[in-house]
Amino acid sequence: MDTYSTIKYDCRHFQGHIPCRPNKLRGKVCGSCDEYVRTSKRILFIKLGAIGDVIRTTPLVTRFRSEYPDCRISWITHSPAILPKSAVDDIWRLDTEAILKAESLPWDIAINLDKDVEACALLARTNAKEKFGFTLRDGHIDAATPAAEHKLVTGLFDGLSKTNTKNYLEEIFEVCHLDFRGEDYLLDADPKLLAKWKHLRGEANGKPVIGLNTGCGERWRTRLWPEENWVALIEGLQQAGFYPMVLGGPDEHGLNTRYQERTGCAYPGHHSLQDFIAISAQCDTIVTQVSMMMHIAIGLKKPMLLFNNIFNRHEFELYGRGVIVEPTTGCDCYYGNTCTRSRGCMHDIAVEPVLAHITKLAGK
Repeated sequence: MDTYSTIKYDCRHFQGHIPCRPNKLRGKVCGSCDEYVRTSKRILFIKLGAIGDVIRTTPLVTRFRSEYPDCRISWITHSPAILPKSAVDDIWRLDTEAILKAESLPWDIAINLDKDVEACALLARTNAKEKFGFTLRDGHIDAATPAAEHKLVTGLFDGLSKTNTKNYLEEIFEVCHLDFRGEDYLLDADPKLLAKWKHLRGEANGKPVIGLNTGCGERWRTRLWPEENWVALIEGLQQAGFYPMVLGGPDEHGLNTRYQERTGCAYPGHHSLQDFIAISAQCDTIVTQVSMMMHIAIGLKKPMLLFNNIFNRHEFELYGRGVIVEPTTGCDCYYGNTCTRSRGCMHDIAVEPVLAHITKLAGK
């Protein structure tokens, strides 16, 4: 029993209720373990948000690991499946159990980058030495430190938001009292699923695979490129020697089936999120009008063409691997989900320049 009498509670590998990985995989015990790593900082991320928002927050993990190599990082989110298990120690779906952990455990640093009341309330209730981001104060959402005020007010006033020239990464690093140094996204692609979908590249017969994410969800219908334009682009890509493949989820299934029927393009169907990532990994270049696909493409380090109309283009950090294409007539519907024009501005993005950009991105 003496062999097991020593428990190193401050070890980064310590789980508290189950064997740690060194014990489970290699039979190590605390008293004689040569894999003991004293936790330098306990860091909590609160980023609930959409899948794309969670992905684009992961560069902060890289930076905090650089600043505190032996830190233990825990993360609460609505989208646990998208987080890299190799980089985040504890991944918790937001529920009662996760809330109890966040409120009861001691933290050196707690970060909330969501401006939703529930996320701000959670940061306010954490026992953390340092808090960054957004919290609740006097019954309203507020900046946890002055560094978060810029990000707070640009979200409250369109006039300020339109004049902002900082990208999202610069803003969230600034919120955490850091400077953005080009840290890349962290995104895991399942090796088994990569192998499962590898046949898609074989079906292309050596042609560059161009992934076309054709939908935009119900929230941002103003971003939707017309169906006839997609058909013309697919046919133009085929004539130019590319292998276009339409991509999407269940909401785009009917649309993508029509594209396949009309043009003969590839369509692998809609699948789980992890399958979708593995399918996207088979593409040489990605074309999208949706920010979630944009973040997946960035995480996979794929060249990308991004359609944009209703957002401030400066918020996007494409790491030098992408191009943004916007309507030649501009857009009147800033962050709008309905269009004020009789003919939506997305009709003013012509097929020919899009095809030219893809050709350049694909190096063909």
